Amino acid sequence: MAEVKIQAESRTEFGKGAARRIRRDHKVPAVLYGHGTDPVHITLPGHDTMLALKTANALLLIEVEGSESLLALPKQVQRDPIKNTIEHVDLVIVKRGEKVQVEISVHLEGDAVSETLVVLENATILVEAEATHIPDGVTVSIEGLDAGAQIHASDLKLPAGTTLAVEPETLIVNITAAQTAEQADAEMATAEAEAGIERDEPVAAEA
Repeated sequence: MAEVKIQAESRTEFGKGAARRIRRDHKVPAVLYGHGTDPVHITLPGHDTMLALKTANALLLIEVEGSESLLALPKQVQRDPIKNTIEHVDLVIVKRGEKVQVEISVHLEGDAVSETLVVLENATILVEAEATHIPDGVTVSIEGLDAGAQIHASDLKLPAGTTLAVEPETLIVNITAAQTAEQADAEMATAEAEAGIERDEPVAAEA
């Protein structure tokens, strides 16, 4: 994964008022921590940060004037629930060559046989990889799988240098038989009966 260089500024003002002023200037308050160092409070350029964080596990090269450049991964990103703008970022410092644990996406390809239901039980999987070689995700083929087939974490083909950080038997994909209309109707009727809802009986048409 390529590094994204971001020019940051040191931050000396804290609190909600200071954060609001930073955001009004189209910037993002952030904090860098890790490797036994004291937290470093910085301000990031809003547009560049938004673009960089569109990529999961983006590897950022943070440059602060007067300080050494630091490699970091986003640990927590707080977003405005309505505007979806970035409000604050926690960044964890990483070193070249060190192993880190991250969540990567699971992508499905192909089609299971007809009249089956494909359930993606885990859309992400926790793995361990070098900080500078984090995979974008892992692809799983479901081509031709029949009802009853399952794919577990141990079945995933991870890139070289990447290992599982979850139990091998963790269920990733479950293929089941698709529900028929009659089964769906019976299930609905049972649920309604349990909830005390009475169905209206169909009225027979007059001859």
